[in-house]
Amino acid sequence: MTHPTFTFDTLKDILREGAGADPDTLTDTLLDTTFEDLGFESLALLETLSRIERQYDIALDDTALTGTATPRALITLVNEQLSGAAA
Repeated sequence: MTHPTFTFDTLKDILREGAGADPDTLTDTLLDTTFEDLGFESLALLETLSRIERQYDIALDDTALTGTATPRALITLVNEQLSGAAA
């Protein structure tokens, strides 16, 4: 059974909608740059996580905010949740 995949492009869209990010400045070369270094505050990340949960009908635990310091880590976490939800 296939499950939806959470991509960097999807994350950029959600960051644009929820945190006012300019998607043109978010390139795949920044996947391992911390959200803090990218200029995202914790409130912007909370809004981002909330949008991901609603859009993909998953529940991210508290470590999603503290344990996913980079876009790559967040994408990995969401995809792990999606594959677990589909199982």
